[in-house]
Amino acid sequence: MFAVIKTGGKQYRVTKDDVIAIEKLDFDAGATIVFDEVLALGDKIGAPRLDNTQVVGEVLKQFRDEKKIIFKKRRRKHYRRRNGHRQYLTLVKITDMGQGLSVTASAKNTAAAAPAAEGEKKPAAKKAAAKKAPKKAEA
Repeated sequence: MFAVIKTGGKQYRVTKDDVIAIEKLDFDAGATIVFDEVLALGDKIGAPRLDNTQVVGEVLKQFRDEKKIIFKKRRRKHYRRRNGHRQYLTLVKITDMGQGLSVTASAKNTAAAAPAAEGEKKPAAKKAAAKKAPKKAEA
């Protein structure tokens, strides 16, 4: 049996014991993740998602993907830009899927990763005042 889950703005077709790399979720290795946004499970298709259906996974590790090169060029304009990007990913092993699974409430993931606590706010950084250049004296 397979399931289609949605996380990180993408959809994944998974089966039991699959290992997938998904957008970074804030969980440590060994943690259990519950994906509640299940779009399909076997021959059942949700509209837009199935109720009371979950896919359970275990975090294997957090890592960064290989570097992707972004190269922009406009011909005959002497314009070239080369840039690189490495995406943060989470490696997840799918352990269980089905309807009405009993998983601890602390392991729930609503496919948006654990949001930061509202009380935690970083203080605003103060900008340094710009230095003024001295005026030149007339001779």
